Amino acid sequence: MTLSSPNRLWEEISYIAYHFHWSFDSILDLENGMRKTFIDNIASINRRMSGDT
Repeated sequence: MTLSSPNRLWEEISYIAYHFHWSFDSILDLENGMRKTFIDNIASINRRMSGDT
């Protein structure tokens, strides 16, 4: 298992909170891999919505 650096963790928390409006604690409760899965899915949705492939 790899852990995110503190700066990267803040970026991940901010990204998920911005898009899903989840609480800080809810996001921190996610396991690292699950958090990264949500981030990847958000990015994919954003690319599709903007017409990027």
